[in-house]
Amino acid sequence: MRVLIAGCGYVGTALAELLVHDGHHVWALRRGGVVLPKGAESVQADVTKPETLTMLPASIDAVVYAVSAGGYDEARYRAAYVDGPRNILEALRATSPRLKRFVFVSSTGVYAQSDGKWVDEDSPAEQSHFSGATLLQGERIVASSPFPTTVVRLGGIYGPGRTRLIESVKSGSATLPSTPTYVNLVHRDDCAGMIRHLITLGGASDLYLGVDNEPADRREILKWIANRIGAPKPPAEEGATSARGQRGNKRCRNARILASGYKCRYPTFREGLALELGA
Repeated sequence: MRVLIAGCGYVGTALAELLVHDGHHVWALRRGGVVLPKGAESVQADVTKPETLTMLPASIDAVVYAVSAGGYDEARYRAAYVDGPRNILEALRATSPRLKRFVFVSSTGVYAQSDGKWVDEDSPAEQSHFSGATLLQGERIVASSPFPTTVVRLGGIYGPGRTRLIESVKSGSATLPSTPTYVNLVHRDDCAGMIRHLITLGGASDLYLGVDNEPADRREILKWIANRIGAPKPPAEEGATSARGQRGNKRCRNARILASGYKCRYPTFREGLALELGA
């Protein structure tokens, strides 16, 4: 299979490694500065500048759009998740008119549900904050393209180099919310594994939630880390902080991607964080 990964960053690089290992022909579209896995070819381009997309490899079978905004502001989000998809889809009409699958990497942040509510692919996504709203706009652009498309809404990504929860416990800065505050995590290797699974899956659905098997209460995660490293249990946080933590407090189901045949390598935070702790 001929695969183009647009945005070869934290998840895209891990995906490229898997696909090269599987024997696929992989191109990584990037602006520069990223060390590519051995066997992947570089395409020097910028999805926000359509004039740079005229020399894309021809006859691509699958595209994975995993671009990062590069900053947390509305202009950068719009460039990455609205202008970028529109530009590359237009370029693909000319270079790969028989594209078999376009995978758009989105986020569970598109959901506005809170108070521990369960959400799945059929739940309304009505986030009004610019980050989630912009991603939803990008999803709609992709869905309206002439190609078969799949959106993967990833949860909170952790893994090598992304150990903020562990570091907060080690430094003593972690605090325990006063009420249940759920987070939906997914290890980087499962992000890559899910996307690899979907681009090779015949009859893939148009939407999947990319999270592990167990939405976890942040309090449980922090106490588990403290116990594993022999640190003091984090103290309870102030009420005002807890109130802020309730925003985005939801539980995401991954039943659809499991039913498609994917099995999480790290089914809960325990297996994934144990790896990062070297245990």
